[in-house]
Parts: sequence; structure tokens; C-alpha cells
Amino acid sequence: MAKEQLEVLNALDAAKTQWYHFTAIVIAGMGFFTDAYDLFCISLVTKLLGRLYYTEPGSPTPGTLPSNVSAAVNGVAFCGTLAGQIFFGWLGDKMGRKRVYGMTLMLMVLCSIASGLSFGKEANGVMATLCFFRFWLGFGIGGDYPLSATIMSEYANKKTRGAFIAAVFAMQGFGILTGGMVAIVVSSAFKARYPVPAYEVDPGLSTIPQADYVWRMILMFGALPAALTYYWRMKMPETARYTALVAKNAKQAAADMSKVLQVDLEAEPEKVQPKAQGNDFGLFSKQFVRRHGLHLLGTTSTWFLLDIAFYSQNLFQKDVFTAIGWIPKAKTMNAIEELYRIGRAQTLIALCSTVPGYWFTVALIDKIGRFAIQLMGFFFMTVFMFALAIPYHHWTSPDNRIGFVIIYSLTFFFANFGPNATTFVVPAEIFPARLRSTCHGISAAAGKAGAMVGAFGFLYAADGIGVRKTLIILGVINFLGCVFTLLVPESKGRSLEEISGENEEENAA
Repeated sequence: MAKEQLEVLNALDAAKTQWYHFTAIVIAGMGFFTDAYDLFCISLVTKLLGRLYYTEPGSPTPGTLPSNVSAAVNGVAFCGTLAGQIFFGWLGDKMGRKRVYGMTLMLMVLCSIASGLSFGKEANGVMATLCFFRFWLGFGIGGDYPLSATIMSEYANKKTRGAFIAAVFAMQGFGILTGGMVAIVVSSAFKARYPVPAYEVDPGLSTIPQADYVWRMILMFGALPAALTYYWRMKMPETARYTALVAKNAKQAAADMSKVLQVDLEAEPEKVQPKAQGNDFGLFSKQFVRRHGLHLLGTTSTWFLLDIAFYSQNLFQKDVFTAIGWIPKAKTMNAIEELYRIGRAQTLIALCSTVPGYWFTVALIDKIGRFAIQLMGFFFMTVFMFALAIPYHHWTSPDNRIGFVIIYSLTFFFANFGPNATTFVVPAEIFPARLRSTCHGISAAAGKAGAMVGAFGFLYAADGIGVRKTLIILGVINFLGCVFTLLVPESKGRSLEEISGENEEENAA
């Protein structure tokens, strides 16, 4: 690479933190806000769906979703996300980050609305259409992972790059929090308007027909923040690193960056260097395996292991809270009251542990580094999982519920002040520009494969072997995460070209 071509990249690395960086965090972050809201709000309404569509007349307990339907409703979005991460990750390297970025957002908006409009009166029809639209919702969400991470890493300066990428990801916390709060607001409004008895008092009256609007409103709200940021996404220029390193147009890269960032760039002639023989290696080449094979194994395996634990905890926290008695038994409440209690519990966990964990990462990632945060997070998740699992029967007694909730919250805190954030940040930094989006997509897809194991596996494991043994298994998985973290390099304070070895490639050429 000619020295002139590096000038725009050096200017980006050395640029002071300025207003456009924060604008980019919000534009990219609102995608993640929507992602988290859409992926996790379904766990709030599954109990309500069970009451509406699967209550048997004369049954002593309210209806619940059958295991296979519950697994499909909870897990189908992850199948779509996995496909979207690989497809849009690859497309982002082929067509450019910006051109693909609007497609993913529009898909999320349309499918959020369509999920809430799932049609039919019968259970099978509603569940089939809900699953169909949530698959495509997941497909759009999947594209947001590699594109948002790559765009933010390529815009950022090297001093605060980790914090910027982590801040985009931290918007997930606000998405989860907002999901709980929307459930509280909607259920409170309906509860006040339609006061009805508990299921054990009057099974027929406890689930009002209007409750069918409640879950639809909660799902459709996810379209709003995504729609609001669509215009701003379309106005973002292509990243300079893609334009200079992949499209080989240094002049355009300098022009784009000088529009949005206050950096001093001389107008330079358009230079397109011929590729050096042997340094344009692809994903399936021996050179890639030699240079980045272990890195890719590290990023995929740690994200896979993390998401088994993280998503099973998030999606099924309501079942854990019911098991220990923090949420009352279903028959002692009406349908709207149950949704209110579940929303309140999720909001409390998000407010006290999930959101603070993300922002601890943002504050400290460029000080103590990615490797230390990830290793520490996996270690404490392991410790707290075993602390819950081994004396599990101690925690189920009414006097000890608060202790259980505190330790359970700490596992969320150290997931987010730990591997949940770092597994997102690191793949956006350590691979070459021409493969960065693809490799991030592959790593994220491995994570979603783990989420599917968590979503489907936890459901059957909790039913089959019980919550205690399931928690022990999750503890072992977290320990394996510590081991595979050793494969992931530290990227703190270095330029993207230095970390990925692109400088060495060009010098050798």
C-alpha cells in the first residue's frame, strides 16, 4: 500500500474523539437496541400466548405453550439471525458496509410489524405465522451484528475504539430494559381497564379476549426505534478503510472522511495499487489458516459457549423465578397480572445488573483490555453458576430467594462486563479489512448456534433433568469459555492494520 493511501487511515487512528463518533454510536446502537428488544420481548409474552391459545376448559392450571411450540417461538429468530449474520457479513465485504446497512434495518422494521399482525384465530395458524415472521426478523437482526461492529471499528480512533464498539453493543441492555418497561406499561393499562379475577377464582374470565392485543402491541413496538434511525443510516458515508483497502480508492476515502470528521487530509490523487501476489488470500486459503485460523477458532468458540449460557438465562429467567417462588404460581393470577409480574422481574434484573455490566465494559475496555475482561467475566460466571447450582435446594426456600436473585443477577452482570461485550468487539478488530465483516459474521453465527442450543436445550434439560443439573452444565460451559479465551489476541491500543497484519503484508510486497 502506498504511503499516501495510509494517510487517511493514520488520520482516522489519530483523530480526536468528536461529535460524529457519538452520532455513529447512536445510529449503529439503535439497531442493537431493536435487536435486543425483538429477541428478548418474546420471552415476556410466551406465558400469555399459552393462556390465550392453549388453555384447556376445566383444567386446574392455565394453558402453557407445548414444549415444541415454545422452543420454536423462542428459537426461530435465532435460526434467522444465524443465517443473516453469515449472509450479510459476506455481503458487507463484497458490496460495502453502507450499501447493505439499510437493507437489514428495513427488514427488521417490516418483520417487527408483521410479527404483531400474525393472523388467524386458531393456535396453529397464529404460531405458524408468528414463527415465519420472526425467522425473517432474525435474518435482518443477524445482518446488524457484523455490519454495526465493522462500521464502528473502522470509524473509530485506536485509543477509544474498544469503548465505541462496546457502546454500540451496550444499547442491547437498553433494548432488554425497554422490553420489560413496555410490558409493564401495556399490562398496567389493560389491568386498570379490565379488572378480572385470578385463574383459580374464574378460569374463563381470567384471560380477557382483549389480551390478544397486548402481546401484539409489545412485539410491534420494536419497529419504532429502527424506523427512526433509517434516514441517518442512509446518510452515513462508506467507511474509509473499506474504500481505501478493499475498493482501493484513497481519494474517495479521504473525501468521505473529511465530510464527517474534523481531520486534516490533503486531496490526494486516486491511487489503486496492484495487489501483491500472495497477499490477497481468501477465507479458505492456507495463508488465512496460518495467520488467523486460531484467532477465528477463538472468537467462534468463545461466542458459542457464552451464548449457550447467556441466552438460556435470559429467555428462561421467568421459569427460574417461578421455580424459586419469586413470581407467584400462574393459577393465582390473571393473564395480564402474570405478564406484569414477568415484565417487572425482567426490568429489575436489567436495571440492576444487565445495563450496568455493559457500561462497565465501555468504561474499562481500553484501560484493562479485552482479554482480561473476557477471562474475568467467564471466571465469575462459572463461580456464580456453581454457587447457585450446588446448594440449589437451599435457594428455593422462601427465606433465601433474595440471595438467589442477587447471585443470579451477578451472573448477568459479569456476562455483560465480560464476554458478552468482548466477543462482539474483538472479531471487528483482528481480521483484515477485506474479510472483517465475513469473519465477524461467522463468529456471531457461532454465537447464535450457541443461543439455539441454549433456547432449545435449556427447555428440555430443565424439564428432563431439572434446573439444578442444568445450572451445573452451564457452569461447566462457562469454564470452557475461560479455556478458549486463551486463543484470542489482545487488540487494545493498536491500529486495525497492525492487529490484522495488513501492514506487514504490504511491506512484504
